[in-house]
Amino acid sequence: QLQASGGGLVQAGGSLRLSCAASGRILSGGFMGWFRQAPGKEREFVSSIKWSGGSTYYADSVKGRFTISRDNVKMTVYLQMNSLKPEDTAVYYCAASRFVRSSWPSRVDQLGEYDYWGQGTLVTVSS
Repeated sequence: QLQASGGGLVQAGGSLRLSCAASGRILSGGFMGWFRQAPGKEREFVSSIKWSGGSTYYADSVKGRFTISRDNVKMTVYLQMNSLKPEDTAVYYCAASRFVRSSWPSRVDQLGEYDYWGQGTLVTVSS
């Protein structure tokens, strides 16, 4: 359902762009999210975007450095990551929710809000 790609090794201050291709039963009326999980830590929210309208939401830790976007024709979501820091090192996961709550973006940082998860792509930022 979800295929994430684009991870790799980059030096601090560098950039990477992650992609997440959605297919099958992912409905365009919902929204997408990026999460990350560093070794020994819990999975944490990074960013979210609605398919319709493109409204976005970011974790404070990445605001101003990361940009989420989507291509509705390709059903692909992107995460442009700039000014990367060693603390951004993690496995990055994309996730999809079939429905948008009227209270969006409340709860978009909750794992349980998402119906589908990708396999993850590793981002390593060296100092």
